[in-house]
Amino acid sequence: MFWADTITDEVEKRYADKIKAGEAIVVRDEKTASGQVHVGSLRSASLHAIVADVLRSRGVNVNFFFEINDFDPMDGIPSYLDEEIYKKYMGVPLCNIPSPEVGFDNFAEYYGQEYVRVLDKIGFGATVYRASELYRSGAMNDLIKMALKKKDLIREIYYRISKSEKPEGWYPINVICERCGNLSATNVTDFDGELVTYTCSSDTIKWAEGCGHSGKISPYNGNAKFPWKIDWPAKFVAKGVDFEGGGKDHYTKGGSRQVAETIAREVFEHEPPYGVFNEFFLVGGKKMSSSKGNAATAVEMSTILPPHILRLLLLKIPINRQLDFDPEGDAIPILFDNYDRLAEKYWSGVKDDDTQLFNFIHLPDERGDLPQRFLPRFSQVAFLVQMPHMDTYKEVEKMKESELTDVDIAELDMRITYAKHWLADYADDKFIFTLQETIPEIANTLTEEEKKATTQLAEKISQAEVLDGASLHELIHEVKEESGLSPKEFFGAIYKLFLGKESGPKVGWFLSTLGKEFVVSRLRLEK
Repeated sequence: MFWADTITDEVEKRYADKIKAGEAIVVRDEKTASGQVHVGSLRSASLHAIVADVLRSRGVNVNFFFEINDFDPMDGIPSYLDEEIYKKYMGVPLCNIPSPEVGFDNFAEYYGQEYVRVLDKIGFGATVYRASELYRSGAMNDLIKMALKKKDLIREIYYRISKSEKPEGWYPINVICERCGNLSATNVTDFDGELVTYTCSSDTIKWAEGCGHSGKISPYNGNAKFPWKIDWPAKFVAKGVDFEGGGKDHYTKGGSRQVAETIAREVFEHEPPYGVFNEFFLVGGKKMSSSKGNAATAVEMSTILPPHILRLLLLKIPINRQLDFDPEGDAIPILFDNYDRLAEKYWSGVKDDDTQLFNFIHLPDERGDLPQRFLPRFSQVAFLVQMPHMDTYKEVEKMKESELTDVDIAELDMRITYAKHWLADYADDKFIFTLQETIPEIANTLTEEEKKATTQLAEKISQAEVLDGASLHELIHEVKEESGLSPKEFFGAIYKLFLGKESGPKVGWFLSTLGKEFVVSRLRLEK
């Protein structure tokens, strides 16, 4: 069973009465717009989007919300921004900080909209709202009053679940200082039922500078914000959420999910939504952080992979398994190969988990009528575009053994575009090939046995009438067996002569793209 079906089955089971009544199932996700969004956030996006997608495919009414969390304070300055400019905003809500670029209302809008464009591009779009709107609209007012009145219960829950001790007199709220606008530096000391008493001090938290102001203010209508572990369950209630997961780090014993669910039940008297955790998304074995400068961003990922291939990457393995992706290795060619395998099964009429996955990696308006087309291997396309003497379209037509259709050409155009991008910006040197115009220096490393074998191959090719990939493949393997050389030695010798390196594409197919006279002369080490 496709992993998303299993999760969706549980959603339908838990909310059967609601679904039967025709009410919408509410799915929610959020991302704090604190900088360039790292690609790891797409794991959470994929979880919520696919559950909403599968539910809709089953005829269930769904409201899928995505929150740009613009109300969190700045708690770190991304390495790609000028620290001198932004350090004064540490502790200030992101929606109250200037945008790094003109044309956006604030810092959070700049980065939040950037991420939303990516989600829309890959088909993970949702109804977007801002956390600041939720607070300013008054939707959180009753929850704020409830939490402040039950502050001692929340304090006890913190300790009971996570062994986190809050001081006597602690209030589960931060207000925005009326004088300096800081959120993190304020400390609430009293609540009279309508107003909170607070001070803004540098002693509250090390990284945010308070101004020393003290005062009273209403905590409602956007003047205050909950800390994360209370903010999360409050949003469960405010948005009526039925399904919301989270990162693995939130689901540890005593972690924020356990605290949030307990607060939802005991403080807000609301049953928390069903949710599962998503494992980390690593790039080259490293977990990303959007406040560091070493993250592969969601924007970058959406430019190096077309939407359906990026969806395949995100959906192909269960959400509770770690995903590691290295664009500098062979991960991108392998992803395209995976797609091609799924496509062949789909077009042959197979009905299984693979073809279910294939269906959902395409956007809803593309499903059900995906035209069959020729799929040249991405690795071969990547090689062809590096060979200036070769016409990529003619070579692919040879592979197909018939004329390319319009949909074939559109597919090839797409693969050429992404292959060039991969080669220019990510591919390791072992994937970069240049046909050597003269015998390269590395040819001096060939042994006498290897030279004898390449000469023998030259003789067989010179006598052959047909020189397509299949016939050359047979000749090459025939000579290899006769030579007694290992595949690495024999094929390596050929690659050295033509490409100046020890590896390359399939030898038979590669040599078939070159002129017979050139191939024979080079194998004889003549020119």
